[in-house]
Amino acid sequence: MMKVYQKRRHILGNLLPKDSAIIIPGADLKYRNSDSSYNFRQDSNFYYLSGFSEAGSTMLIVNSNGKVSSSIFVPKKDKLKEIWDGFRQGPEGAKENFLFDNSFNNDQIDSELPNLIKGMDKVFYPFGKKDGFDQLVINWNKTLTNIKGRHNKPIDIADGSSLIGNLRLIKDDEEISIIKKACEISADAHIEAMKAVKPGMNEQSIEALYLYEFAKQGGRFPAYTPIVAGGNNACVLHYVDNNKDLNNSDLLLVDAGCEYEMYASDITRTFPVSGKFSAEQLAIYNIVLNALHSATEMVKVGKNVMDPQIASERAITQGLVDLGILNGDVDELHKEGAFKDFYMHKFGHWMGLDVHDAGDYMEDGEYMKFKAGMITTVEPGIYISNDADVDKKWQGIGIRIEDDILVTKSGNINLTEKVPSDPSEIEALMA
Repeated sequence: MMKVYQKRRHILGNLLPKDSAIIIPGADLKYRNSDSSYNFRQDSNFYYLSGFSEAGSTMLIVNSNGKVSSSIFVPKKDKLKEIWDGFRQGPEGAKENFLFDNSFNNDQIDSELPNLIKGMDKVFYPFGKKDGFDQLVINWNKTLTNIKGRHNKPIDIADGSSLIGNLRLIKDDEEISIIKKACEISADAHIEAMKAVKPGMNEQSIEALYLYEFAKQGGRFPAYTPIVAGGNNACVLHYVDNNKDLNNSDLLLVDAGCEYEMYASDITRTFPVSGKFSAEQLAIYNIVLNALHSATEMVKVGKNVMDPQIASERAITQGLVDLGILNGDVDELHKEGAFKDFYMHKFGHWMGLDVHDAGDYMEDGEYMKFKAGMITTVEPGIYISNDADVDKKWQGIGIRIEDDILVTKSGNINLTEKVPSDPSEIEALMA
């Protein structure tokens, strides 16, 4: 696997203009209080290019007249700190085990990194992520400009995040295998939740069940804060209080996915607390399910990211007209955006190391076309809150259904089809 990371660094280096460099800062420990830190997670770009998971590290990739090299700055070996906090690779281990050309202790960064970028015309660096490090980069630029002479302009500094992000858009076989496992774990958790939910349970208890199922299969952490929303709470798109008791008449919307070996999964299912959909709930549910299928059909090579968006919008508009919630011509209503009162978000997003993964949605001024190896979520929804200006029988119904879709050369694969979305299958599972 280390050769895969090395290859990614080389590919990125060759994407850089000649005589330029990119600085990729790793994540730092963040403290909850006093000396108690949050669980550490490496910066996704840093991990993608290195596989290195120690906090406070920095990576540099240089293209010097077409020759690519990579360097890493890491915490130095420290026997006492390793007793308390665990093993450190140190510069020697980082170079040998992670296949870097150069490696240094962190305390050498102020002297060594400027030497490595001396003579570069351009440096890519993402300002705004690490304030203290931002100032170091500014200082290095001033120092190197002064060395060149007072009539020379500073090194051009630009954000290179999109260079890495667009590399991350296309998943390799190893990444796909890991994401499939993450999706399988999350699907199992959703199935167990459908079996377990009962009226009177608290949303928090359902959240705990998900976290347990994730951890039991090796997904220790969720990929994002779970949304466990009963009844009208489902009409709050990013509801995370997860603390209300569930009523017999409620639908329960759960948007939850685990992280496995740094890669995300992202599944949403909506199911009846009682085990049976009401007529009104089922009518809305089937509109969303149809929108899911319509959008998923558009996720394939040759289509662009707006095609599933439009497909989901039109399916929802048609369905709401059929129920009398919207009135008028479907084409005109879609053009006016009448659906946005009930479906106000995008059809989905890229998924990978981050649940909302890196990568552009536009390419050369046009919507990005799907390519084999991309993974996107598809997640249409309808949200009719208690204060919506509709017949009362529709109020308090919030439904979203979400799958994770891998684009292939011949179509797509639903990585989360294991967990049922068909309402009759859900009811059978909950019986």
